Amino acid sequence: MRPIDLAREHGLSAQAVRNYDDAGILPPAERSATGYRRYTPLHAQALRAFLALRAGHGHQRAMEIMRATNRGDPESAYRLIDATHVALLTERGTRAEVATALGALSSTTPTPVPGRPLTVGELARRLGVHPATLRTWETAGILRPARNSATGYREYGPDRVRDAEIARQLRRGGYALRQVARFLESLRQAGGTAALATFLDAWQDRLTTRSRALLAGAARLDAYLTLLQEPNRSD
Repeated sequence: MRPIDLAREHGLSAQAVRNYDDAGILPPAERSATGYRRYTPLHAQALRAFLALRAGHGHQRAMEIMRATNRGDPESAYRLIDATHVALLTERGTRAEVATALGALSSTTPTPVPGRPLTVGELARRLGVHPATLRTWETAGILRPARNSATGYREYGPDRVRDAEIARQLRRGGYALRQVARFLESLRQAGGTAALATFLDAWQDRLTTRSRALLAGAARLDAYLTLLQEPNRSD
């Protein structure tokens, strides 16, 4: 087969196939007497495997997996695959933590109230905590106070006061500092608790889509490995 023959199945250009070949994504190809590359069903399956792996692992890691496979080092390929699954599992756990924390908030979740920024002491009195607690929360990434340009003192505007009140509520519910920090980071990215619920749904959809992509990539790679191991395969 010619590069265009492999490319046509996936809507690629012949040059893209040659680039994948040069990158080690495809197994070595024989050359004709005139120097043209000759591809076989093995190369076609390698290309299918790479494109399927790319959907779940991303371009760089999919390329590394194929390179390891093609140089006869499946152990390295498996480690790369496992690393992606570990990262996805960690992300899934983070999303679950954020969702649980959102559910733990009362229906009277505080919203930013316009007004002048509060000092450390004022915010501590409002929350009923020690000022040192606020500094601990800041170190943990829970609070991000601004600094007064003239005095350099910490100032807590409406958004930061809201974050502090949510942090107090979650800490009273037994959440660890890292869990509170993750929740508030997601809340900031989403733009509020209502938006966070929508964000969590979309996050779950992304996780599901990626999990399915990893399964599809694994199936394609397994088919490629099976073809590689056939004793009488034709190259």
